[in-house]
Amino acid sequence: MGGNPPFVSELIKFVTSVPQPHGDWREFVCGLSAAFVNITITFPINKIIFRQIIHDVGVSRAIQQLSHEGVFFLYRGILPPLCQKSVSLSLMFGVYEECRIPMMKSNIPSYIANPSAAVIAGSIEALLTPFERVQTLLQDRSYHQHFQNMRHAFRILGAEYGFREYYRGLTPILLRNGPSNALFFYLRGEAKLRLPSSDKWWGELTKDFFSGAVIGAFLSCVFYPCNVLKFHMQSRLGVPFQSITEAFVDIYNERNRSILKLYRGFHLNCTRAFISWGVINVAYEWSKSVLY
Repeated sequence: MGGNPPFVSELIKFVTSVPQPHGDWREFVCGLSAAFVNITITFPINKIIFRQIIHDVGVSRAIQQLSHEGVFFLYRGILPPLCQKSVSLSLMFGVYEECRIPMMKSNIPSYIANPSAAVIAGSIEALLTPFERVQTLLQDRSYHQHFQNMRHAFRILGAEYGFREYYRGLTPILLRNGPSNALFFYLRGEAKLRLPSSDKWWGELTKDFFSGAVIGAFLSCVFYPCNVLKFHMQSRLGVPFQSITEAFVDIYNERNRSILKLYRGFHLNCTRAFISWGVINVAYEWSKSVLY
């Protein structure tokens, strides 16, 4: 009498035999919340960097332009990165775990499983390229009168220029996403292992901020040329697509054949990345402490 009826036993047996997800939905939520907090804080800095890259102006001139245009144009274009980065970081952390865990369970060495999972996550993130594409157009003052908002920009791109325009600049994004993800997770794991723990909340917060900030700033410096190429390629509209080589030659010639000028905005980009990834790491770890 203490046993289950036969059909219940069979149902339990069937349910327990169904493969369970390898990862955890909470990883996706943690990445989402970290991105949301980060974008709202760092968007103005990102816009100054964009002006430096596209219009070849200094920091003070970029700030002067944005101040003259007002708060509306300062935050114009925030919706695409808010959507893109929120989903992107959610995929970055979530897909990484979804791929890494089954690889580890299959006895694939960690030095292969971890970077492979990171590259897969980065490649999937590249599906969100249309958001980066629209963000570039909305931030470029040349298109202030051409596009009203994100929805309008998406509609015009698809209707007047075709689907391919959504993915202009995909190559530098792929070159950036996979390798940078692999390095990020490796360095972040090393930092968690080697940095001393603190029994104070503020000690852990400080450790999380500075470990994320230093790693983020370093990777931002390493992959800065990819972003320069991406911005250049995506600021073009309705013209033939460029290869990476063609885009590089264009930028090199526009900057008076100066390699140094290719890195205009570099220092501010590192500052933004330092703040941005520090905030992301703190928000991510805080979200994990709440959800787990």
